[in-house]
Amino acid sequence: MMGGATEHDEAMRWFLRRAQGGDILVLRASGEDGYNNYMYSELGVDVNSVETIVCHNANSANEPYIHNRIANAEGIWFAGGDQWDYVSFWRGTRIDSLVNIALHERNIVIGGTSAGMAILGGFYFSAQNGTVTSEEALANPYDMLVTVDSTHFLEVDYLEDVVTDTHYDNPVRKGRHLTFMARILTDYGVAPNGIACNEYTAVCINDSGQARVYGDYPNYQEAAFFIQTNCELENFQPETCAAGQPLEWNLDSAALRVCKVWGTNNGANTFDLTDWESDSGGVWENWSVNDQNVIEVAGTQVNCDSVSSSVSSPLVPNSVELLKAYPNPFNPSTTIAFELRRSAEARLVVYDVLGREVARLFDGHLMAGRHDVTWDGSSYSTGLYLIELTVGGQRTVTKALLLK
Repeated sequence: MMGGATEHDEAMRWFLRRAQGGDILVLRASGEDGYNNYMYSELGVDVNSVETIVCHNANSANEPYIHNRIANAEGIWFAGGDQWDYVSFWRGTRIDSLVNIALHERNIVIGGTSAGMAILGGFYFSAQNGTVTSEEALANPYDMLVTVDSTHFLEVDYLEDVVTDTHYDNPVRKGRHLTFMARILTDYGVAPNGIACNEYTAVCINDSGQARVYGDYPNYQEAAFFIQTNCELENFQPETCAAGQPLEWNLDSAALRVCKVWGTNNGANTFDLTDWESDSGGVWENWSVNDQNVIEVAGTQVNCDSVSSSVSSPLVPNSVELLKAYPNPFNPSTTIAFELRRSAEARLVVYDVLGREVARLFDGHLMAGRHDVTWDGSSYSTGLYLIELTVGGQRTVTKALLLK
């Protein structure tokens, strides 16, 4: 994931090596084929091919040639531009389905810069009504420009509950990003995480959830930011997140816990996305929103394990590491995967789009760790289903599409 300016060469070499000599596909909605020579010959990493496809409208989603190239790519890169083009052209089409199949069945490498990074989170700012500044978002979290979406799109491991943002050197970004997180918490009942990059910074996440940060620090202030709701608080909901009112998310200046990780040329500094606590080379801060300003003060490393089991918070932050269904779309069955940080009582239920319970897949005690539950949809109607995992007081929802 790149912050939106010139790509960091070492980070891009990391990306290309993950393709293991295969074919690289660049998808974009504007621009030219400048990535072709850069990836194929300028970085010194052997790959079989690099091809750029520019999709000018939604009709591109129906092109068999693009379907074929996705199905045969070992790496896919989303360029910058306007993320609403990507969302409106590809969401709910054969393109995003094929990309998700490539991710989960062939373990391809995926990445993007600017708008291409914006679409990688399970939650995303769609920019459906245009971009938004921090000033606008903080003044009214429900401004028509604050389009925070969770409609099923890309399914990237470790990013299921993440909303990203880029160009973080720009002061108009942080406030809007925290507003996105406040909206997710308020609207969806999910304790969100945020990942953001300064413009010349890259975050590279491996199969084990280790995020390596590339940049040119200390020559430049290039960093990535890993932001989470403060799990050490009994109630980490915003004081005010309502239409027509400024966002207030202060909580004694400790509403959010942030690990700022400096990006180096060798990517030596890391952050662990499996626990959202462990880091190497990071600096911890407390962030909050007060009087329409983002306040940043020095903090200490977060410790979610310090939270008492008797806490009666409406949400248990970060108790669920992931919730996904694969393959998705599916026919006739899909596997629902999730991971618990602690042993807990858990309930896994499937609902139709009218909110009617159609299947209860599990209801009982589970140990910490990864769990996989199969749902056989052969006796159900074609359509979209909501899969809800309840752990303690936390509800996490994902979507699955049954096709026949």
